[in-house]
Amino acid sequence: MLTKADEYPFHQTPEPMAFSGSDRNFYDRFWFGGYTKDRSVFFTLAFGLYPQLNIMDSSFCVRYQGKQHNVRASKYMNGERSVLNVGPISIDIIEPLKSSKITINDEEHDIYAELTFNARHQPIKEPRFTRRIGTRTFMDYTRMTQNVCWSGYIKIAGETIELQPEFCMGTRDRSWGIRPVGAPDSQPAQGSAEWGKQFFWLWTPVNFDDHVTFSHTIDTAEGEPWNRRAVVQDLSGEAVDYDSVQYEYTWRPGTRRIDTLTSTMQLRDKVLTLRYKTYEHFYMSGLGYFHPEWGHGMDKGPLAIGYDVINLDKVDDSEQINLHIQALSKVELDIDGKTVEGTGLVEQMFIGANNPIGLLDDNGPAVEVSEEVSE
Repeated sequence: MLTKADEYPFHQTPEPMAFSGSDRNFYDRFWFGGYTKDRSVFFTLAFGLYPQLNIMDSSFCVRYQGKQHNVRASKYMNGERSVLNVGPISIDIIEPLKSSKITINDEEHDIYAELTFNARHQPIKEPRFTRRIGTRTFMDYTRMTQNVCWSGYIKIAGETIELQPEFCMGTRDRSWGIRPVGAPDSQPAQGSAEWGKQFFWLWTPVNFDDHVTFSHTIDTAEGEPWNRRAVVQDLSGEAVDYDSVQYEYTWRPGTRRIDTLTSTMQLRDKVLTLRYKTYEHFYMSGLGYFHPEWGHGMDKGPLAIGYDVINLDKVDDSEQINLHIQALSKVELDIDGKTVEGTGLVEQMFIGANNPIGLLDDNGPAVEVSEEVSE
């Protein structure tokens, strides 16, 4: 099968671009996030292609005035990977690695947007994420991350919100590879149910006036990281990888949500400290994570469009569908003998235990760490 994508020199196998190896869980995804410096507006877009499942899907979400609006769409893509459009949602790549535009035209729900990002720096390549369950590959993917500034508008509920780059920044990423998508496996790998009871994911991109920072960790139940990285970039220079990063947490009472986070990065004898204070929550179910009907790669038919609203003052954070969030945060960075302030995200998906920091197996609230818990 030949498609328009075959015109581009992107082939990775002897096959046409419509085909992507042999793993049914192969995916290729865009993610975009933007926020105003006063945190009054937060928007995100996820856009996924699943060549082996013949599905392309996308979601656009806006957190505004106490509500999270979620527009979702899915279609059969018939092997065509070059046209990035699903229902009312589309992406136009203006200049690769530097600028793209997203357009939303949802007449039924009166939600419209034209938003263009311009990169603040070259993308950061995160370490390859590889995890197996016994002999079966559970995830194996690459991701690049980049902080950006946004311009354009969002129209929602009859109100038009104008966004300017000096006041609206954010982060975008691109990832591709293998991780579970679509319907559950009819014969899961032995031991996978037990493995799925624990996943600790923390991701913290931040924008400052003259710097960007990135760090993330995926930890075992014993608190050992199996994928961790820390990067700082002065926008007038090159990105710098730090040798290590350590985290200290405080929790919102009665929850497993982070209240404050301190990350300490070290490069030989140089130490940097970031202090995060979390505020508004965005619920990643709006983008399909843990969603029972609009999960990534689900077969919704030739074309399906959905919409719902989350009333943010009525969310039960203990429900499984709400475990994965991004918290808008104020951040302080101690660098070059001074403290600078910025805005960023503290993304959290904490399933099961991370015993050294007070998260136990029952998915209940964090507890104060004691010697007994730590052991």
